Amino acid sequence: QTPPAAPAYSQNAAPAYSAPAYNAAPAYNGGTTNGSVPGKTLGIVAFIVSFFFGLLGLILGIVALVQSKKAGRGNGFAIAAIIIGAISVVVGLIVIFAVIVPSLNAATTCLNDPTAVVQVWGVDLSCQEVLEQSNR
Repeated sequence: QTPPAAPAYSQNAAPAYSAPAYNAAPAYNGGTTNGSVPGKTLGIVAFIVSFFFGLLGLILGIVALVQSKKAGRGNGFAIAAIIIGAISVVVGLIVIFAVIVPSLNAATTCLNDPTAVVQVWGVDLSCQEVLEQSNR
């Protein structure tokens, strides 16, 4: 008996198996397509504004930080704007109470008694002198 003949192989023969079908990768929705960080631009604007308008910079900084946190990102400019804005608000309140309130007290006294003598920043002034200086 003769053994069976070996099968003939050719270069163009298709493989006996088929490649597994791969599904397309799922879309990544974890970030924006252009690589920007939500709230970053607003954080920079808030940082700049906080030097000139403390309360506005504080509010914008909080909004920018919330936007960044929702996207799972940090925002250093927003944090700096919040700090600078808060300090500006506190300093502004101190200035208001140290400078404006004593002047208002003197003005109220002069309105009630035009002949009175008031003390403004440690200086005694008659209400007539205060009125003359305010008319200049």
